[in-house]
Amino acid sequence: MRHQEKNKSKIILGVDPGSIVCGYGVIKAVYRKQNAINSKPAQTLPIDTAYVASGRIVLSSKQPLHVRLKELYDGLFDIIKEYSPDEIVIEKVFFAKGIKAALTLGQARGATLVAAASIGLPVFEYSALEVKKAIAGYGRAEKHQVQTMVEKVLNLNIKLSADSADALALALCHTNTLRIR
Repeated sequence: MRHQEKNKSKIILGVDPGSIVCGYGVIKAVYRKQNAINSKPAQTLPIDTAYVASGRIVLSSKQPLHVRLKELYDGLFDIIKEYSPDEIVIEKVFFAKGIKAALTLGQARGATLVAAASIGLPVFEYSALEVKKAIAGYGRAEKHQVQTMVEKVLNLNIKLSADSADALALALCHTNTLRIR
């Protein structure tokens, strides 16, 4: 019985949108799929992940919202062009502290979704609870716990900003979901 081995990789862009600061994180997910010969079922082996890049798009709070949204779109479009992700992951809408904050966050999410759609990329969404559970093992984990786990999982020797760590956590949550599927 021989198995033919195939390696496949995906570049995943995680985005933590905001109208002042937008975090992004890019990882490469590699997994192997062994195609069975002699009528045995195919088996997907665990995904390995590697850090590619991360950062923040910082927008001026002095600019009107429509100008910031255009700058956010442009910044994300440039990141998409530079790293050529296969998929984009964004946090699902959650209840913000107030109505104005929720609306502003929704508009920043919209700019992110349009940037992804303009390139034709699939978008996946996860709640903050799902991300925290996937990364820290606890849905109510604090931000610093998620940040520490992201740094450990990706074996980073750099200190990430909270926004970049959140974006990378989204991408890692997605790879965990791909494993389960």
